[in-house]
Amino acid sequence: MKIAARILTGLVALIHLYIMILETLLWTTRGLVVFNMTAEYAQTTHILAINQGWYNGVLAAGLIWVFFIKDAQWARNIATFFLLSICAMGIVGTVTTGKMNIVLVQTVPAALALLFTWLARKTQ
Repeated sequence: MKIAARILTGLVALIHLYIMILETLLWTTRGLVVFNMTAEYAQTTHILAINQGWYNGVLAAGLIWVFFIKDAQWARNIATFFLLSICAMGIVGTVTTGKMNIVLVQTVPAALALLFTWLARKTQ
């Protein structure tokens, strides 16, 4: 369980690093395809996307931090906070945009990582 939790947590961190890169550096290029938007819309919202990207970067950094915490309970608490935050943000993103892929890309992996994180606690 612990290995699965760590793999899933790492995967969620990588997803959010990728989203950060898309939103901060590639919004007007690769972001056009990934987020299915026009060049005009991307140009208009570029500054907002950079802001969103940094939020995703903070989420990724929080999950990466978990791998360096020696105390298992403290690491689990930090992972829980960041994974729950990602779940909530994925739900809000889905509700506000109407795009189900947000919940599939963000909430589902974070919820699975959270589940395995707490299941691993039971086996320690």
